[in-house]
Amino acid sequence: MTRQAKLLTALQNGDNLTAKQITSRFNIAHPGSAIRNLRESGYAVYANKTTNSKGEEKVKYRLGTPSRAMVAAAYKAGAFSA
Repeated sequence: MTRQAKLLTALQNGDNLTAKQITSRFNIAHPGSAIRNLRESGYAVYANKTTNSKGEEKVKYRLGTPSRAMVAAAYKAGAFSA
């Protein structure tokens, strides 16, 4: 199983992961590229800003279901062909 497939499995299992967690857990040097590749493959990966107890903002990635507006925008942009 590839590192990206392991990342996808973790996201499908409901994990919310920061870039640092992705790097350490899956040994992915460029987590942003891995997330972009998943998005380009059609997965709705969301980036949510969170604040930890020290007041530091972090971005956590999660897998979600695209809203109707997102799907409509993708069709309008020509991302899908009939």
